[in-house]
Parts: sequence; C-alpha cells; structure tokens
Amino acid sequence: MNVILMMIDTLRADHLSCYGYHRPTSPNIDAFAARSVFFERHFATSIPTHPAFTTLLSGQHAITHGVVAHGAPQPLPRTIPWLPAVFQKGGYTTCAIDNLAQTRMGFLRGFEFYIDPSQRQTLSLTCDNREINRRAVQWIEAHRRDRFFLMMHYWDPHTPYMPPPPYRRLFYSGDPSDPENPTLEGMERHPLGRMWRETWFRGLEGHVTDAEYIVALYDGEIRYCDEGVGAFLDTLDRLGLADDTLVVLLSDHGEMMYRHGIFFDHHGLYDGNLHVPFLVRHPGIAARRITSMTTHVDVAATLLACCGLEAPAEMEGEDLTPWMRGAREDVTHEYVVSQECTWQMKWSLRTDTHKFILSREEDFYGTPPRELYDLREDPDELRNIVDHAPELACELEARLEAWIGDGMTRNGLEMDPLIAHGLTLGRAWKAERAGQTPA
Repeated sequence: MNVILMMIDTLRADHLSCYGYHRPTSPNIDAFAARSVFFERHFATSIPTHPAFTTLLSGQHAITHGVVAHGAPQPLPRTIPWLPAVFQKGGYTTCAIDNLAQTRMGFLRGFEFYIDPSQRQTLSLTCDNREINRRAVQWIEAHRRDRFFLMMHYWDPHTPYMPPPPYRRLFYSGDPSDPENPTLEGMERHPLGRMWRETWFRGLEGHVTDAEYIVALYDGEIRYCDEGVGAFLDTLDRLGLADDTLVVLLSDHGEMMYRHGIFFDHHGLYDGNLHVPFLVRHPGIAARRITSMTTHVDVAATLLACCGLEAPAEMEGEDLTPWMRGAREDVTHEYVVSQECTWQMKWSLRTDTHKFILSREEDFYGTPPRELYDLREDPDELRNIVDHAPELACELEARLEAWIGDGMTRNGLEMDPLIAHGLTLGRAWKAERAGQTPA
C-alpha cells in the first residue's frame, strides 16, 4: 500500500466545514473526510512548524527530540527515529514536495527524492497548491509502479493571506477600511503587526481596520487550497491508485486570528493553534469518527502500523489503528501536553474539560504566568479562571510539572528545555526591554 501524507501548513481545524465551521471553506476536504477516519480532537504538542514536523516525523515529544522552536543549533541526531527512513528501510520509494530542507536541520533524511518548488519563488511561502500538485503528479506518474511514501506540504493558509483575487471577497462583503471598526486596534504594538502594515497590508484594500476582512482572506486561502486537494485526489482516481493508497490530511499547527492580542500568527497555546485536522483514508478501514484526544506524537506509529511496519521502540506515540478499526473505544490519552518557545515560553496541559497554561518567562503580551480555562463553558479560552479554581489549577500544574520532570529524567536533561533554549522571536524584545543589544 502506498502512503501520501498531505500537510497543510497553518490550518486550524475549526475553520473547516467538516469540523463545524459556518463558512463553506472546504467542500473537497469535507468529501474526503466523509470517507475517512475522522479524528475530532487532534492536537499539536509542539508549535510552530519546525518542532511540529520534528514531532510528526520522529514520533517523539519535543522534550525527547530536543527541537522546541524554529531552527536548531545542530542537525537532528541520526539516533532519532525518522518516519521517512523507516519507510525507506521497509522498501518504499520516498519523496517530499517540501521546502523544510532549507533549514539544514536534517529533514532530508530518509527521502530518496526531495523536490522544492519554492526555490523558484522570491518568497518560498508563495509557492501555492497548484505548483505543489504539478510536481507531485509528475513524480507519481514516474513512480506509480513503485510502493511509495510521499509527503506533500501545502503553504496556502500561512501568512500573508493573499489568495488569488476571486477568493478575496468570497467570504466578505463589508468595508475593510471602515473607520468605525476597532478590531485591529493594538496590532501595531506587536512587531509582526508593524511588519504586516508595512508589507502585506499594502497589497490589500485601503487602510484595513476590520480584522474580519483578514479572517476572510485566511478562509479564502483555505478554499483555494481545498480545490487543490480535490484536484490531487481526483488525479489519484484517474491513475487508478486510490484503492491502494493510504491518504492522510493533517496540519502542523493552527493560527490565531485576533484573540489574546495575537494577530494572525501561530503562537499561544490556545486551541486555535493546537487543534488541527487529522483525517485518514485507508482502503481497508471504514469511515468512522474518533472522539478521544489524539496528538502529533501518535501519527508516525499509526502510519507504520497501517502499512504493517514495526515502529522503532524509541517512538513515544500511540498506535491508533485499534481505534480506527473499532477494536478499541476507550480513552487514548487522559491529557495532552504541548509547548512553545517563540514569542512565548510556555507549557500547557489539556484534559477533556480544562486547559492549564504555565509560563516559564514573562512575554511581550504580559500574559499571566498561570492560566486556566474551562473548555466546556469557555471554548474560546477568553476567561482565565485560575483565581476562581485554585485547587484545580494547582492539581493540573503539579501534573504538568511531574510530566516535564519525568521527561527530563528520562532524557538526562538538567534544565527545562524551554529555559535552556531561550526565546527565539521574542529574544530581540527581551534584550530591548533589558536595555541590551540583541545577540
């Protein structure tokens, strides 16, 4: 059986129609979801892109593989298990249509073919789904008689949201420059906000004041990418490969729109960033919905099990195939731990009902060092109840610290890896605040 891993960067689950969104952003993905195992509550454990992909391809938590932020001081150790390498060893022809190898972190490992169409672009993020599809189809046509593992990385929903003109007003009919609309107030206080005004927003309609116009552009990007997904899936049917190919649709992380003072970026351990789609169409497994929490750490072991390959013992994720086949219906994870170390240095622990977020260091936003949200009553995580439920906050904090402590012991770490690494994007702000010259 072939394997195609379709990664859509920066795609939050709740902006897809099949995950309940009010706009028809994803008709083709919806149709794919109807024929797939649908994971309702799948979460990223490390954000943003580099740590997320490292977790997905290694099957390890960041506290184990060591990549907690963008970039890494050294290439990934070859001792880390690596999904493409396992498929390659198992006799698969492996290929990536992607640009992460530009980081020189070691993402090339295990890929016999690595095609980077973004090299033709001035800005790599502007390599759209049509170009990714064109190169992927060319490769599949040349290797259709092989048993293959193909990873495709779409970037369309990533900032700057600039879909082709027909998609820019698809979900918006208002006045983006309404002087009475205050929803973008405060954006310029953040360095990214200043940059967006000076670059991306210059190509939009007038002086934008309405944040919902930007949200609609994001949704337009999703719809544009959705059409690319549909076209690619139609090609699999045309080539006669659909009945012998495992197809997975997934995202590395989501996106914050303009909540919590975060404007159109992927930091902050809120569900807008952590809750991502995970859909698996397996030729031999009937469509079903999985309601238990699953994570990026589970993906590698699950894909290998789907193909009858043994996951390396160093992988830490759960093989989800028993749940996919309906053989198990118990809880997959009682809680999910996630982390980030970009503009913010934080850990979070999410249960079925609550999320606790713990800061290791003050951040640009001045957010509280401890946050607690009741996800049933406040799914948008807007009301911090840490002072109203101190016992629960302490209980979840203790559980989180114990998990971190166990990981440090298991991996021989003397310091929390976030503290050891330090902020990345927030480093300049931190130095400026301290009256220092950024390193």
